[in-house]
Amino acid sequence: MDEEPSSRRGPRPGGPWGGGERHGLPWRSTLAVGVFVLVGSGFAARNQPERVALDGLARTLLVLAVVPLLLRHRRPVPVVSAVAAVTLAYLAAGFAYGPVFLPVALACFAAVVHGHRRAAWWALGSLWAGHLLIAHWLYRYLPPAGDGPAPWGQELPTAAFVVAILAASELVRVRREQWAKERAERAAAERRRADEERLRIARELHDVLAHSLSVINVQAGVGLALLDSDPTQARTALTTIKAASKEALGEVRQVLDTLRAPGDAPRAPAPGLDRLPELVEQAAAAGLTVRTETEGRPRRLPPGTELAAFRIVQEALTNVVRHSGSRTATVVLGYHPGALEVSVDDAGPATGGDAGGSGNGLAGMRERAAALGGTIEAGTRPDGGFRVRASLPVRPEEPTR
Repeated sequence: MDEEPSSRRGPRPGGPWGGGERHGLPWRSTLAVGVFVLVGSGFAARNQPERVALDGLARTLLVLAVVPLLLRHRRPVPVVSAVAAVTLAYLAAGFAYGPVFLPVALACFAAVVHGHRRAAWWALGSLWAGHLLIAHWLYRYLPPAGDGPAPWGQELPTAAFVVAILAASELVRVRREQWAKERAERAAAERRRADEERLRIARELHDVLAHSLSVINVQAGVGLALLDSDPTQARTALTTIKAASKEALGEVRQVLDTLRAPGDAPRAPAPGLDRLPELVEQAAAAGLTVRTETEGRPRRLPPGTELAAFRIVQEALTNVVRHSGSRTATVVLGYHPGALEVSVDDAGPATGGDAGGSGNGLAGMRERAAALGGTIEAGTRPDGGFRVRASLPVRPEEPTR
């Protein structure tokens, strides 16, 4: 099939040979072609005295060959057929050869570019066949009077002209298809990047807000319970709420800053494992005792790996505060030659209560690990506790501390 749906065909008005009119007919380029054809045909007629002199009929046919070009982008098939037919009538009337072939070339070009190869080939083939009949057999019945057969040698330039038109049109069509494919690929890549950025921001906001609001929720409950019986402890809970909310606001502001100024470097560095003590302190303020262990020799990791590990630990501890009856948790960081292993364990059991979570915590952790080519496992341990274990690949050439 060489015919394409109209929704996929060629340029809109204003594309190649469109005269710059993006939303209308290409009247400027058509007018320029018309002037060139009329003036050029007048000069050609002076150099061909053996042909019929240009008269009103000749100029009418020249205009009729040009006017359909206004619709060459919208109706390329009828346009190329009409232009070829009018051109053949012009030649049959015995008028001078010359720029009359330019409208045919433009109509065929538009037809091929818009995906109508067969129509362009048929139009050019019919015009060429009609020219052969007129020049070699029908000349005795047509003007000018006393005309003889045309030499066969002149058919070689004519054939070369036809092939050149088709070749140039096919070349432009192929290039346009390549450009369209590249544009589609770039647009798809932009959409993917936008989706990835949206997911990244959603994960950041979820992790920041889920952790901080969980701490605030626990401390608010403690403050309300002890407000009358132990004002000092209630004040401590309110102080923890203030610190957690301030930290959450700072991190949310950092995420929003990246939205306001895309492409700019963040004003503050992304959190990493060097802030793990802060997580331990916040967990302690929420009543959770966290023990940290390190396996292997700590080393500098890529910022993306540091951030993913930090957020995974943060989300895992948040889930312990929300859903576990245990008040203790263990965080183990394993520095291995090709990967960073992160595990967070609690003794359980699960409380089964609704802690106000969105249910996206584990999904977010899996997305972070998958983005780095890593894996994450989360599930109940045989003793009733819960374990989150992530493996994040690390390039071996990363410099050590």
